[in-house]
Amino acid sequence: MPLRSLRKTYSFRLSYKSLPSLPPCIANIVADYAEERHLLNWIDENRIDWICLSRNPSAISLLENNTDKIDWICLSRNPSAISLLEVYQDRINWISLSGNPSAIHLLEANLNKVNWNWLSENSSAIHLLEANQDKIHWNWLSRNPSAIHLFDTKPDKISLLCLSGNPSAIHLLETNPDKISLLYLSGNPSAIHLLEANLNKIDWYWLSENLSAIHLLRDNIYTDKTFANTAIFQSNKLRTYKRLIEF
Repeated sequence: MPLRSLRKTYSFRLSYKSLPSLPPCIANIVADYAEERHLLNWIDENRIDWICLSRNPSAISLLENNTDKIDWICLSRNPSAISLLEVYQDRINWISLSGNPSAIHLLEANLNKVNWNWLSENSSAIHLLEANQDKIHWNWLSRNPSAIHLFDTKPDKISLLCLSGNPSAIHLLETNPDKISLLYLSGNPSAIHLLEANLNKIDWYWLSENLSAIHLLRDNIYTDKTFANTAIFQSNKLRTYKRLIEF
């Protein structure tokens, strides 16, 4: 498939003529599922990195239409790719899947395949981690936005390096600025105010995946890692919604 045609081929196909006019409340729900997504105009589709794109939760329609280009290790981490992974379970990478917050039902059914290092940063796996604290990788847990409470009784196990990438730890980072890792902080979507105040210290490779930093990436060179950033896709939910209520 020529890359130049991608913008036209992967958005959700909805036949508005087959639907009656819908009440706004219902149209809003339908639009959530039927919204069209396309790459931002300044993203060069000839530079698509399919490895990074396979991690992008907003790229599922594009990936479904190009399954031959999918990187299954990265897709196994993608929280929006569960329907694909359930169909192609033989392609699942269980190490990567262990970090997927939408895959808990698959992990619970295959605990012998779980990688506890990756599971330690899985925000949906707290109940498993609380019940198996001897298997926790505490450095990786420091990146888990749902795990801050586990450090209340074990503050000595916090990795301040990894904590810099934790979106739930901004209050701790702001009170310990000398312990911040700008590399990990560059990927933290809750730290954009700290990053904007330290532009000369940003790690642009890690920033490329930061969904809150898309305005900075547009004005600066972006990397292949940018294709894992959900913010490179523009949603047409409003247009979809209007079509549903006006048809």
